[in-house]
Amino acid sequence: VQLVESGGGSVQPGGSLTLSCTGSGLTSDKYRMYWFRQPPGKERELVSRLDAEGNTYYVDPVRGRFAISRETATNSLILRMDNLRPEDTGTYYCAAADKLYGACSTLACQVWGQETQVTVS
Repeated sequence: VQLVESGGGSVQPGGSLTLSCTGSGLTSDKYRMYWFRQPPGKERELVSRLDAEGNTYYVDPVRGRFAISRETATNSLILRMDNLRPEDTGTYYCAAADKLYGACSTLACQVWGQETQVTVS
């Protein structure tokens, strides 16, 4: 699987962006998929996770504002981001791992997207 990200950009606080991560085979039920981000000057952190069974997880700062989903028609992982805040600024990465690989960390995952930039100001 190769992952290609798109959808980053610059918005004002309160605005919305949708990130996409496209890869062949990405929507199969064999992958757990992630969005990570790295704020300026800080370490990479988990944002959200979607497991192979469709269960979702969000870190507290984004819960209720972000939504992770699969889009089967385009083989994409989607991150819808609403009510964006300046602290959401950062470099966003999608990642995926199959069940044999196991869980991903902020630094290690089976497959990574190339990154996309989000700026909220």
